[in-house]
Amino acid sequence: MTQATPKIHGGKILANALARQGVKFAFGVPGESFLPLLDGLYEHQKTLKFITCRQEGGAAYMGDAYAKLTGNPGVVMVTRGPGASNAIIGLHTAFQDSTPLVLLIGQVSSEMVGRESFQEMDYRKMFSECSKWVGSIDRVDRIDEFISKAFHIAQAGRQGPVVLALPEDVLFDEGYEKPTLKAHLIEPGLNGPVFDAAMQTLKASKHPMVIVGGSSWNKSSCLALEKWATTNNIPIACSFRYQDLIDNLSPVFAGYIGIAANPQLISRVQAADVILVIGDRLSEIATGGYTLLDIPNPKQTLIHVHPGAEELGSVYRPDFALNCSPSLFVDALSQLNHCFAIENGHLERAHQDQQAFTTPLPIVGDLQLANIFSDIQNYVPRDTLFTNGAGNFATWVHRFYPYGGFRTQLAPVNGSMGYGLPAAVAAKIVEPDRCVICVAGDGDFMMNSQELATAMRYDAKPIVIIFNNGILGTIRMHQEREYAHRISGTHLTNPDFLKMAESYHMLGFRISKTEDFFPALEKALASKDGAIIELVTNPEAITPSKKLSDLAKVMN
Repeated sequence: MTQATPKIHGGKILANALARQGVKFAFGVPGESFLPLLDGLYEHQKTLKFITCRQEGGAAYMGDAYAKLTGNPGVVMVTRGPGASNAIIGLHTAFQDSTPLVLLIGQVSSEMVGRESFQEMDYRKMFSECSKWVGSIDRVDRIDEFISKAFHIAQAGRQGPVVLALPEDVLFDEGYEKPTLKAHLIEPGLNGPVFDAAMQTLKASKHPMVIVGGSSWNKSSCLALEKWATTNNIPIACSFRYQDLIDNLSPVFAGYIGIAANPQLISRVQAADVILVIGDRLSEIATGGYTLLDIPNPKQTLIHVHPGAEELGSVYRPDFALNCSPSLFVDALSQLNHCFAIENGHLERAHQDQQAFTTPLPIVGDLQLANIFSDIQNYVPRDTLFTNGAGNFATWVHRFYPYGGFRTQLAPVNGSMGYGLPAAVAAKIVEPDRCVICVAGDGDFMMNSQELATAMRYDAKPIVIIFNNGILGTIRMHQEREYAHRISGTHLTNPDFLKMAESYHMLGFRISKTEDFFPALEKALASKDGAIIELVTNPEAITPSKKLSDLAKVMN
């Protein structure tokens, strides 16, 4: 091969390779271990923006949120050792949430490997349990090859994160590019005979249920599935934190399965004769600790559709297993002749149960949280994006707010605290004109509150609603249930959230009564500066239906 262009250093080759993959944003914290890559990005700054975050965990969450929101792989860049250690929380989230992510980590020079040099770590050992593949670029002339492989693996089958180590000497070395085209998005196809047999069984069912989840969806497929279900009177339940795959106001929406799900919905799923699962892997959380269905042979006829072949039969042995992408399956589903034997009223009863479950319940204190999150739909655009991390606070938005359809929810399926704020900042960076609201507990918010500085830096300030009850609510709930009145480690001392808002040039509101919330929200919505709305909540209001002290009484 003749080289008409001069050699360039590995950092520039890598930056060019990322640009060819269509990367528009990369999230990270700069480090000395990948200085040549930062130099390479300088030439792409108009089309590939490096978002400087304040901690690698927040950066990894932003990469995960970006991938969920756009459907494109998130790219995260962190330095070796401590930076990699901070980033692993986002890798675990991306792995359990099936999110395509490419984590690029600086590494010690090749000649120093194995000596426990400064900040050296064995990334293959470190990330083997929370990534699809871990690689290390060994030569400058293989950079393009490794990048192509990383983007293919992240998006193939069950999507997920990959890790690529960047030895310092490889980034500094000079070489020639070997340009590759953008990675293919490979969608597993449909097995026609299995599909036909499965659909014959579905058409004969009296009480079918559809369950949707997972990351491999697009908007058109969600809308097509909703239309098909409406035509055929089949209820759809969403898996935990994939609640936005179906418009929650649709008559086919039956609720979500998982933590704090509607008991009526759980009973309905268990009483179904045929269950069609599309895209979801039926995890422990989604199935209520694997109690929703019998293992390994559910008593219901199970049709399981998933893009990752390894997920089919992993826990539940389906009667019909289809290694197929949701989009191709829904395309085929939409072509079916509509001739179902469903019992009259089956769909209507499922939706009515959901409506009853979302009717606000009164709780102790002057803040009626169910009413707030039920009524908030009357104030915000239908495409408002809600983000959250983990904690009991999330129950109110999950249960009482009707999500507006595809990509109106960003939340960690793996139950990771601190996710909501970075996700909201990433969303505002990518879609600055969209209404983005982060809902967080006080413990959850403080885990990544530093990313408000990132929001300020990029003029990407969301509205943040903080539940401030001065405790780690979920853990305190479990303490009262398991060890009544023996409280240890769950009290919190918080900063002044209004002063924090002021320091980041955001609006700030402290709300202790229901009637004061919506005037504050209207001011926040009218402002371009974002806002922190602190809800001073009663610790007794631990769930929509139980007081904290009631849990202790159960034990007595």
